[in-house]
Amino acid sequence: MSLFITFEGGEGCGKSTQSKLLYQRLRRLALPALLIHEPGVTTLGKKITRLLKWSQDITITPLAELLLFNVSRAQLVAEVIQPNLKKNTIVICDRYADSTMAYQGFGRGLDLSIVKNANDIATQGIIPDLTLLMDISVEEGLKRKQNKKIDRFEAENLKFHGKVREGYLALAKAEPQRWVVVDAAKNRKDIAEIIWQKVSKILSG
Repeated sequence: MSLFITFEGGEGCGKSTQSKLLYQRLRRLALPALLIHEPGVTTLGKKITRLLKWSQDITITPLAELLLFNVSRAQLVAEVIQPNLKKNTIVICDRYADSTMAYQGFGRGLDLSIVKNANDIATQGIIPDLTLLMDISVEEGLKRKQNKKIDRFEAENLKFHGKVREGYLALAKAEPQRWVVVDAAKNRKDIAEIIWQKVSKILSG
């Protein structure tokens, strides 16, 4: 069966770690699975990532951010996500359209309807079957990023990151049938088991 699972959350929430652990568990069970992340993966996406996350010599407006993320997303959907779902692969994506709602919509303050319309065009109607929100306090998440090179988004102030977190929680509340909120302050093993219980239930169903 095809299954589209996304991981979301603020900085330092551990979503990349947990997405890898889930992927590895599926592979150990010999299930066809693919792990990808936004906005990179495709050749175009990697170039856009460098602009969005690491550019120091240019100013990128919130609207330009929205469009650039969705240019990358449109390519990812057409080149990777859609073909693999058609092959009945379990696709795990570290960030997807909900990140843009949280960061550019709630965080940057863009009109949410504009953000949603842009996302809808890029995703071509492909919505995750399950979205796992790794929720953690802003302070704890950013603390985990200490002593690491930080990108444009990680460098934003606490108010911005607070809005992003509030946005994620609002999105999860609006679609409880799709979202699962996970306490990302728990230890890695416990979090992985919580996630596996949810995923295995869907697979068995």
